[in-house]
Amino acid sequence: MKRRILFTLMLAAGIASAGELSLYDGKHLASVVHEDGATFKLAANMLAHDLESLSGRAPKVSANLADCRATCVVIGRYDSQLVARLAQDAGIDLAILKGQWERYSRVAIVSKRDPNQRYLLIAGSDPRGAVYGVVDLTREMGVSAWEWWADVAPARAAKVAVGDTRRDSAPPSVQYRGVFLNDEDWGLQPWAAKTFDPATGDIGPKTYARIYELLWRLKANTIWPAMHDVTKPFYQIAGNPEMARDYSIVVGTSHAEPMMRNNVREWDKKDGAFNFFTNRDKMIGYWQKRVDEVKGFENIYSVGLRGIHDSAMEGAKNVDEARDGVADVIGVERAMLSKAQGRPPQQIPQALTLYKEVLDIYKAGLKVPEDITLVWPDDNYGYLAQLSNADEAKRAGGTGLYYHLSYWGRPHDYLWLGTTHPALIREQMDRAWQTGSRKLWIVNVGDIKPLEYLTQYFLDLAFDHNNFAQTPRQHLQSWLATQFGAAKAGEIADLMMAYYDLAWERRPEFMGFGQTEPTTPNKPTAYLQSGGDEAERRLARYAALAQQADAIGAALPAARRDAFFELVQYPVRSSANINARILKLELAARGPNSEQLVQQARAAHAALVADAATYNALAGGKWRRMMDIAPRKLSVFKEPDYTPTPNVVFGAPGQRERLVSIAAVSAKPHPLWETVPGLGSQGASLRVKLDTPSLDPATPGAPLVYEFNTVVASPAQLKFVALPTHPLTSRNQLRLAFSVDGGPLEVRDFSTKGRSEEWKQNVLSNTAKRSIALAQLAAGRHTLQVYALDPGFILDRIEVASEGAPTYYGAAP
Repeated sequence: MKRRILFTLMLAAGIASAGELSLYDGKHLASVVHEDGATFKLAANMLAHDLESLSGRAPKVSANLADCRATCVVIGRYDSQLVARLAQDAGIDLAILKGQWERYSRVAIVSKRDPNQRYLLIAGSDPRGAVYGVVDLTREMGVSAWEWWADVAPARAAKVAVGDTRRDSAPPSVQYRGVFLNDEDWGLQPWAAKTFDPATGDIGPKTYARIYELLWRLKANTIWPAMHDVTKPFYQIAGNPEMARDYSIVVGTSHAEPMMRNNVREWDKKDGAFNFFTNRDKMIGYWQKRVDEVKGFENIYSVGLRGIHDSAMEGAKNVDEARDGVADVIGVERAMLSKAQGRPPQQIPQALTLYKEVLDIYKAGLKVPEDITLVWPDDNYGYLAQLSNADEAKRAGGTGLYYHLSYWGRPHDYLWLGTTHPALIREQMDRAWQTGSRKLWIVNVGDIKPLEYLTQYFLDLAFDHNNFAQTPRQHLQSWLATQFGAAKAGEIADLMMAYYDLAWERRPEFMGFGQTEPTTPNKPTAYLQSGGDEAERRLARYAALAQQADAIGAALPAARRDAFFELVQYPVRSSANINARILKLELAARGPNSEQLVQQARAAHAALVADAATYNALAGGKWRRMMDIAPRKLSVFKEPDYTPTPNVVFGAPGQRERLVSIAAVSAKPHPLWETVPGLGSQGASLRVKLDTPSLDPATPGAPLVYEFNTVVASPAQLKFVALPTHPLTSRNQLRLAFSVDGGPLEVRDFSTKGRSEEWKQNVLSNTAKRSIALAQLAAGRHTLQVYALDPGFILDRIEVASEGAPTYYGAAP
């Protein structure tokens, strides 16, 4: 019935039920009219820019409907005078938008007075809703979200036409979606200060305008500004908050910056210690000043208290004292917010990020007002530390998450290349979505570049949960088709998935096998085991990827080569070269071809330097100072003296012949387990379904069944290789049960505590392992039964190593 009414309305308005509306036909170019207001004018100018890029002509932009000629795009709120008048004249009902968050209706209209006059109306429920209507229009026109930030310039078009059927957008899946600019010392800040905006000499409004437009194109609405001490604080640079207001961007701050304060550079040591227990009045005054300054802007206020820069709260002697102190602080903060804004605190967006020790304080019984959004963090390496239980999911303020795609800290930084596996992002965001964390999603994107695709994937999942229906590879291929065309998208997607697979085994930044904070020197890599065979295989895979990337890049149109270098060639080549510099030098210690390997290691480092220089020189020097091949100058990045590594211990060649690796997904389908595509070392993993209750090992239900064979009787070792996830909620554990050949049921717990040494090794290798010694396995077929006990557990593979003779998966040869 609703469809029939809509069809009737469309006919009454003179809209074709199917077909196209021309915005440019080679002669005539649509004009753009917008509602008065900074946000609408900026959106109109963005659309005009894209139309000019496609047509080669600048369209007329106006705030006056009388300026429309022939075809006109009209942008505004559904209830504005401009839009309401046009909708009323055409008989268009926009009531669906009333009271909605970030939605729009797009309707093509033929004027009743002049059949030659056509309008494409984009009516937003609010300013951001109208903006997203413009963004969807530019996407339909073929413009990439990365047209400026990755130089994916639109190609000139003979005509530009879009569909003319009515569109009513759905609300975003997550209400607040955005990025945290962080660890900007080696890329974003020097680039902004010395290349893009030297007049400001910092990350100022000119830079933020570019960032905000990118957020628009990615359908994000929130930013946590850059806050390292290399950067002048956001609110101390004239125009920064006003630029956010003009773009209708919500400003929040990180977990270490309550009440919109950047403590790193704003807290004056002359005011005493940053200690709420001993310096309460000074700290309250410090917060109140900022709260009064920003009360007229749209903000999400971080509440609670941590140390000055990503450290624990000062002054608390134990967790109970910290808990009571944070509760006191939150009460004070809410009172000052309410006073400044003249409304109840329940009406002011607030968030408490349960990061590091704050999660321990929360677990110790911290009572958080129901309207405050609880923000669950990952462990800095892509694994969410905890998610909402049933009660927490019902909070009035909801729950959200804070996720890292870039990180500075122990056990090792990864600030250089974007290497988090898309399949891990999908899996972790899926568990957040399914457990009800849908209020706020923030992703740490470092310098933005070179994290372009991973940032878009995260935000696409946040804006529309239907994107979870795609596999990571499907989403990647679709994205690549937008950047480089459909013809090459499949080949490039295979290349990039192989790139992420190699980084899954070991990120390029982790190849020195050292650690940071405290910094430890590089040490011989585990890839030199098995006589160096693993290292050589890894090098061959990287070399093939780099060669393939170069070939694809050379075949692309010249206008796409800069973008391809930024998005594909640079990360692939640099990953290959740092692996080559490290592994070839260590392989040289074996003796054969030593000098040749040393020279290849030298060449790999020279290529790293050359490729970074090429990157910084792209587009006439547009990205100068953006790319640094050695963030923090860590040991792994240091050019060696090219002396082969002494005392390298090589394993015995062929020792892996006695080990069988069984992919978890090779088991028959099971009602308690689901396949996670693309994740793990086997191309897919098995996850215990998230709606599965934790089970008693005494009654675990039906098992997964695996079979393998041994040739002769022998002692053996059974190893379960899982992903280093954490218990799904505070009410779950992370256990697995198993039985060999019908023997007794055994249980293993895979959870880790804090930043233990085991956790460090787990996140560096993306594995969590439990080994079981089997005193004696008879020759012949064996059955392994594996039982699900806790939701969210992810099993990658099972390894069986026989001491005496080869082991086979399936039938023995």
